Amino acid sequence: MTYNAAIFDMDGLLLDTERVCMDIFKQTCLDFNLPYLEQTYLNIIGRNEAGVEDLLRVSYGETMDYPVFRKQWKQAYLNIVENEAIPVKDGVITLLNWFQTQNIPMVVATSTNRQLALKKLAMAGLSDYFSAVTAGDEVTNGKPDPEIYLLAAKRLNVNPSMCIAFEDSNNGVKAAVSAGMETFQVIDLVQPSDEVEALGHGIYTSMNEVLAKLKQ
Repeated sequence: MTYNAAIFDMDGLLLDTERVCMDIFKQTCLDFNLPYLEQTYLNIIGRNEAGVEDLLRVSYGETMDYPVFRKQWKQAYLNIVENEAIPVKDGVITLLNWFQTQNIPMVVATSTNRQLALKKLAMAGLSDYFSAVTAGDEVTNGKPDPEIYLLAAKRLNVNPSMCIAFEDSNNGVKAAVSAGMETFQVIDLVQPSDEVEALGHGIYTSMNEVLAKLKQ
């Protein structure tokens, strides 16, 4: 396996944020007397804000006043992630340190908007590991479209085929694989779908497993 750069998703992969966001979504549904549609929620993981809105509008239809719902959901989420350091997931620091010893540049490609992504990384103590952040508000098409991964590779001046990508969500995996990158999926809330499993990428349960594989 030969690669010149490592590209990481952030939420659910580096940081244990997805459960926080899901719990707040559930509570917001209760507040608005809406059902919690689990599969719909799992399908929005990994998407940027435009993609989330499209899917929720389709799933909930006129029963959801999306702008009002989104405002409450997002504010409750921001109240937490802007004021508390989100825990770093198991094995992440060890893997990042290993990449540093290999002199492999690392960047983040996240569906989160840039300002919030930078704040999350800083509060978690991860900023210094990454030479750049490519964010959801910097692309036209969010994951599962490969645009964000292609932009990250372009900024590094590295061919996408020479990048290794790390993701937790099915949408993110589709994006990375479509960009032509060697892709490692570390499962968080979402199990790989049959469609995603058929892509033939590596599927792991922790970053520790990933590191063991890379060291082989």
